[in-house]
Order: sequence, then C-alpha cells, then structure tokens
Amino acid sequence: MKKSLFAILLAFVFVLTACGNGNQASTEAETSAAEETTTAASENADAPETSAEANAEGAALSEPVTLKIGVSPVPHGEIVEAAKENLAKRGVNVEIVTYDDYVVPNQALASGDIDVNYFQHEPYFEDFKKQNNLDLKKLGTVHIEPMAIFSATVKDLNDVPEGGKVLIPNDPTNGARALLLLEKQGLIKLDDPTNISATEANITENPKNLTFVPLEAAIVGRTYQDGDLAVINSNYALEAGLNPVTDSLAIEDKDSPYANILAVRTGEENEEKFKILLEELNSDTVKKFIEDKYQGAVIPAFSNAQ
Repeated sequence: MKKSLFAILLAFVFVLTACGNGNQASTEAETSAAEETTTAASENADAPETSAEANAEGAALSEPVTLKIGVSPVPHGEIVEAAKENLAKRGVNVEIVTYDDYVVPNQALASGDIDVNYFQHEPYFEDFKKQNNLDLKKLGTVHIEPMAIFSATVKDLNDVPEGGKVLIPNDPTNGARALLLLEKQGLIKLDDPTNISATEANITENPKNLTFVPLEAAIVGRTYQDGDLAVINSNYALEAGLNPVTDSLAIEDKDSPYANILAVRTGEENEEKFKILLEELNSDTVKKFIEDKYQGAVIPAFSNAQ
C-alpha cells in the first residue's frame, strides 16, 4: 500500500515537471518568434523602397525593353536624347528613328515598324488618323512649337508688297493654323478667326491681294526665301537655322492649342514602358533642357495643366 502511494506521488511530480517544461518551451518559442519579427521589421526598414514608394520616385521595369520611337530630328529627336539616360536607368532603352515629313511616321506606327512616334501636334494627329482610318491613340503631350512668320526680304509686316507671295503648309491643320496667324496679324480676315479648319475659301478680306502657295511643311522651311513671307512650323524653322523668337516677324501666342504629342497604337497606351516614356519626357530634366536649349522657340506643354 505504501509502495502504491509512493508510485502515485512520483507520477504526479513527473506530470507537473513535464507541464512546467512545456510552458517554458512555449514561452521560449514565443520569445524567439517575437525576436525574429523585430529583426525582420528592422531589416525591412533598411531595405530599398518598393511598390508605391518606388513608383513615386520612378520605378524601373523588371526586364529592360527597347522602344523604337519615330521623331522629327529637331526638336523632337533632341528632346528624346535629353531623356535617354534617365529612361535607360528605368529599363527603357530608346532607338530613335528620324523622319523628314508628316506622313510616314503615323503609317510606320500603324504598321508596327516603330513602337511610338513623337513629331506632330494633336489637331494634325486627330485629322490624319481620321482621314487614313488609323487605330492610333494619343499617349500624352510634351511641348508646343509656336508657328511663326518669316521673310528673307520684308523687315516689317506693314511692308509686305501688293500681291506678295506667302508660303504656307499644305496639310489641312497646319494650313489653317498659318491662316489664323496671318489673320491675327491683320494681313487677311477670315469668316471665323477661331476655325482651326480654315482654308483660303474662308478668307473674306485680302487687302494686299496676297497669293498663297501651299507646300509640304518641311519644304516651306527649306525654301522660305522664295516667298515674300513664309509661315513655318518651329521644328522646320530650327532646322533651317531660324529662331522663331528672334528671327520671325510674328509668332503664335504661348497658349497655342497645338501641343506636340506622343502617339501609340490603340490598346497599348497603358503599358508600363509607355508610361515611363511619358513620365521622363514630362520630367524636370526635360523641362530644363527645352527651356535652356530653345529659349522660347519650344515651350514645355506639361508645365501647364493638362
């Protein structure tokens, strides 16, 4: 009987000891887990920023890509060059393809020869894709090139000769834009001075009997000396060595609606690589480049509300 009682008491002590050890193990495990959590939190605090924080500073693609971008050489190509280094840091390498006209770059984009283009203002883009049934989409705006009036012989618009010859772009949007600028300078009158589709048929007064010679926009810049006046897009004026601010007789206001845009194929506008391209072409780096390089002949469009 005494031996049985002693065995029961011994078993009871063993159970208590086991329970005590179990609680101790549990406590040690919890302490270890807490320490690991604290360590992990500390390590994460020192880790590089990711997701939203990284995006705010300009996240890079996980795998680099190359974009073929079609541009006019000046200023579009130069502006892309200014953004090239920062684009590469974010995984977007650009291959610049230059064009000297306003027709091929949209066709090349639609056919897949290039991935994005940057050479045209929005009214021209909207008209061209409608006329040619192209499924293209505006990605965003970058800059404005104020159109200006130049002459190799006339020093003041008041001295334009009777029957003077005026060279203007032959595409509908830039032709209308030229007429609107001439109207604003008092050389002609239009039936509606806000009509961005105006043609010669909309001229109601032409007191100096000016003759209008429509030419491809690039040719106007190269042959402006052949007319008494020439209304030239700033990119082609710059290519001809003309500064629209200092060399022109008149220039569009800075609130011109003709902002130059990036265009892509419809359905691709939300791809991350294109978002990065637009962000870098709308960056402070590019803004400073445009202002320093062109001195008002090209104006950042993204500095205004979009």
